[in-house]
Amino acid sequence: MYQLKRTQIIETDLKSAWDFFSSPLNLKKITPDYMGFDVKTELPEKMYEGLMIEYTVKPLLGIPMNWITEIKTVKELEFFVDEQRKGPYKIWHHEHHFKEVEGGVEMIDIVSYELPLGFLGKIMHPILVRKKLEEIFDYRFRAVEESIDF
Repeated sequence: MYQLKRTQIIETDLKSAWDFFSSPLNLKKITPDYMGFDVKTELPEKMYEGLMIEYTVKPLLGIPMNWITEIKTVKELEFFVDEQRKGPYKIWHHEHHFKEVEGGVEMIDIVSYELPLGFLGKIMHPILVRKKLEEIFDYRFRAVEESIDF
């Protein structure tokens, strides 16, 4: 199993950060356009435990992939977890943590994941998958820093 961890300080208050990130409607705003992110289900304004979100993404070579995630756990103003139910990973567990700190809100993303295809997946991880995930989370960091109005 692999893990990607990112920490970001956002110059806003806890409620504003939580309201933004806990709304599934904002997911597209922090996803690179080239990912072809297209939500297939009707989304509520606020997430809740058990919410299933179906979307299409194009992470590699413009090939569309169906992905279904479930909001597994929500602890208001502290953290939420989404897990893949159907998609490109064997396991995908994404934790989003929020904590008020001096100067704003500390947001920590922890993605624990496992690739399919056994040995082939292990070969592809450092060459392709890890780099792509880092690129996506780098974009997210910049989008939050530069263009998200809390």
